[in-house]
Amino acid sequence: MASFLHGLRAYAKGFATTLGSAFKKPITVQYPEYKTPVQTRFRGKHMLMRYDNGLERCIGCSLCAIFCPAQAIYVEAAENTDDNRRSPGERYAERYEINMIRCIYCGYCQEACPTEAIVLGHEYAFSDYTREALIYTKDMLLVPDPRKATVGAGAD
Repeated sequence: MASFLHGLRAYAKGFATTLGSAFKKPITVQYPEYKTPVQTRFRGKHMLMRYDNGLERCIGCSLCAIFCPAQAIYVEAAENTDDNRRSPGERYAERYEINMIRCIYCGYCQEACPTEAIVLGHEYAFSDYTREALIYTKDMLLVPDPRKATVGAGAD
């Protein structure tokens, strides 16, 4: 008899929880149109930043790859020339890749970067159907040139 009453009490408690939440206003977000705001310290999609003059911040030092605990970053450096200047230093990252499947979003790459080139942004909606598409290349990570963005914005 005691086990029956215990079971009945558990059933009543669960039913009360269901009824209590049935009359509350639902928390529904219309996702594609409205994105839930994230906290300021949120770590999302990586971005390779540029200086205001359009030069890339990444100097190809590979500190981000060294400090990455998941070994998700690959950097291949090349020398800057007078004809092809991409960063203010002697070198630049010719090839920069992040395997987003392996990334654990710890932020060590951002902390290790001496030029603040890699930044974890607030974008959280990125997915794909193949593994190859989730290896982000330098072209996918590099933010647009600020000089070209201001020129195109005024031409309407």
